[in-house]
Amino acid sequence: MTRTAWGAGFTTEASDGTTLDAWFRWLGWGEYGAELDQDPGQRRSEANTRFGTAAPPGASPAASIDSALAGGERKDPVRQVVVRPIRVTIDVDEPPTSAADVYLRLHLLSHRLAVPRSLNLDGVFGQLATVAWTDLGPVAPADVDDVRLSLRADGRSLLVRGLDKFPAMTDYVIPSGVRIGDAARVRLGAHLAEGTVVMHEGFCNFNAGTLGTSMVEGRISQGVVVGEGSDIGGGSSIMGTLSGGGTEQITIGERCLIGANGGIGISLGDDCVVEAGLYITAGTLVRLPDGEVVKGKDVSGISGMMFIRHSQTGAIEARQRAGKWGGLNAALH
Repeated sequence: MTRTAWGAGFTTEASDGTTLDAWFRWLGWGEYGAELDQDPGQRRSEANTRFGTAAPPGASPAASIDSALAGGERKDPVRQVVVRPIRVTIDVDEPPTSAADVYLRLHLLSHRLAVPRSLNLDGVFGQLATVAWTDLGPVAPADVDDVRLSLRADGRSLLVRGLDKFPAMTDYVIPSGVRIGDAARVRLGAHLAEGTVVMHEGFCNFNAGTLGTSMVEGRISQGVVVGEGSDIGGGSSIMGTLSGGGTEQITIGERCLIGANGGIGISLGDDCVVEAGLYITAGTLVRLPDGEVVKGKDVSGISGMMFIRHSQTGAIEARQRAGKWGGLNAALH
């Protein structure tokens, strides 16, 4: 079944016509305009409940958005870009067809209107340009030196925070009920459930994230989903889908703990613990409680297990858990 989503906001275009970014101030599910006017009271996101101030009393939500966008095109001579209004409807089950299309999908994820792995993101890298993300906004990399020169003439400087195809989430979306120690380490398109804490060394990629209250002090790679009450320990790592075969999608269940500097290339069910410093991949040999030795892929998704390394033999073992690891500190969330 085809699913459509709409967005309205602004794009930034470089002097050569390249789309550098798109910010969707209003967005939701369905067709733009018709969807809004048919059901103006339904709250699809916090963003689409605020329609600007230029609309006359009694105007429809779609008309309010159109009024807010009217006359919005402007040139920024310092950054050498043009900011243009945009209204778009996309089919999220088909591959994206433009940079703006990609940005709307990323906004849907970060606004928590879609969960990771529920939208078609095939070919996203080919649709996006590498951008210089600066304290003034997106700039084409080839124009950075000219922008610096223009600013220096006024005694100002330019801070380039990164060169990447994806911006920081918080430059576009501020989800409610989360804490992020270093905003640069959470990409637009990350899905952070309410109650999530991402500490300074934590990282969350696009099309990945948490489904409930979680502590993130390690890396959540693209395509990874973390369940309620789980803790991704400091320096830990979870394999994503952007390298290798790109077909294995890793899920971490509820109330799991990946110890500091540990990591996984397999899924975990609920109530699992991975010992600090232990990395388990699909090919890792694991000894089960009954003595059988299997590969990591054979225990992928299992619940109620503790994965440890024997302190004398070095063998990796999966032991049935008898207790709890203590759970998250509620005061931090």
